[in-house]
Amino acid sequence: MSAPSTPQRLRGALTRSLRSAQRGFTLIEILVIVAILALLASLVGPQVMGVLGGQKSKTALVQIAEIEKALDVFKLEVGRYPTSSEGLQALVTRPGGVAIWNGPYLRGGVPSDPWGKPYIYSNPGPNGGVQIMSYGGDGAPGGEGENADISNAK
Repeated sequence: MSAPSTPQRLRGALTRSLRSAQRGFTLIEILVIVAILALLASLVGPQVMGVLGGQKSKTALVQIAEIEKALDVFKLEVGRYPTSSEGLQALVTRPGGVAIWNGPYLRGGVPSDPWGKPYIYSNPGPNGGVQIMSYGGDGAPGGEGENADISNAK
């Protein structure tokens, strides 16, 4: 038998390298990749969730500011802020006994807070003016972080 020619040797080497490239990943390599991804998710995940959670508090502050503006327009036209019993609904439907009302003063109705609960309106508020507040994520007075109360009170 004669030795394979140079082209045959090259073809054989090429076939062997193609076979080894087609084998894929070993179980160990896959486990290492999964472990690295899990580590990255555990490091980055809480920070991302914290940023997203903080956005709800900021959204509540923006909504409260918009409600305050609507209340100011209501007061300019009606001569007073809505009573606590009339509530924020007075910004979208005419309260009884009001002669001049050019509302609705809020587009799309009275918004719920970012956690899906209604804003709490008080007139007079604890500082004498009107108060608009949300109890935060837990829906209960007090709390910290995303559960902290959010209000227009200065």
